[in-house]
Amino acid sequence: MTTSTTEAKMDFVRAETRGPYAGAVTSMVGYRQSGVTQRLHRGLPSPYLTLVIALDTPVVVGEREDDAAPVAAYDMLGPLSTHPAYIDQPDTQEGVQLAVHPFASRWLFGAPASRLPGLALDLGDVLGPSAAALRRRVADTDDWSERFAAVREFLATRARTASGAAAVRPRPEVVEGWRWIVAHGGNGRVDDLAAHVALSPRQLRTVFVDELGLGPKVLGRLVRFDRAVGMVRDQVARPGEESLSDAAARAGYSDHAHLVHEFQAMAGTSPSGWLAEERRNIQAGGHGAETG
Repeated sequence: MTTSTTEAKMDFVRAETRGPYAGAVTSMVGYRQSGVTQRLHRGLPSPYLTLVIALDTPVVVGEREDDAAPVAAYDMLGPLSTHPAYIDQPDTQEGVQLAVHPFASRWLFGAPASRLPGLALDLGDVLGPSAAALRRRVADTDDWSERFAAVREFLATRARTASGAAAVRPRPEVVEGWRWIVAHGGNGRVDDLAAHVALSPRQLRTVFVDELGLGPKVLGRLVRFDRAVGMVRDQVARPGEESLSDAAARAGYSDHAHLVHEFQAMAGTSPSGWLAEERRNIQAGGHGAETG
């Protein structure tokens, strides 16, 4: 089942997360837009990897608004990062975007998330010809349900054929540590987490960096920021119900100023600035609950 919202030449179709890989891909969204006037889109930091399959024009991603050497690819993989990705938006764009759990990186991309460097990668450089084959499968039909089915079949094939290091599961301390961090909304103390998984803080950081490329403190920061973005986004859907100060307190920030500072650090703009940029996309359904 899918849901879609169309407004101002924007169409977003959200696939239901179900089946054996629902935990690996926490969100799958089809998008089709035309007459886009906002030339720059900020891809916000998230505790999930981002996979984009573009069907008409390449995705162009830079580390800055004026990046002179951006990465351009039809099939783009966004690793874990604490910085925004600056995405150049063409007038028309169509494709599928997935939020991928970093623990799925081993069997899906052949390496742990810690081995995926930079802000954006050409998926072809990671997967070889199978990346282009996936895009062709998705582009062969205009039906979103069939497109999502093609992506799910690709996931199943990758899982069945994973071998060697790709088939190795993450250490149980990291898996339980992730669960603990998410359960605490990114606000738990590292010492408490270390005690919970029976490791020293130093050992805990080592196993997290080996798997994710990030220590538990940084991952907690990403989880908290991701929750805060959802609360700020909800102000568009339910205006007047919650102030930014309320959202800051509920997400675990000390005050409104702390939330604004974190937005500036991770998004390159303030919460109100981000809302002004993304309001039309949010209203059209482009910023739903994309992670779980």
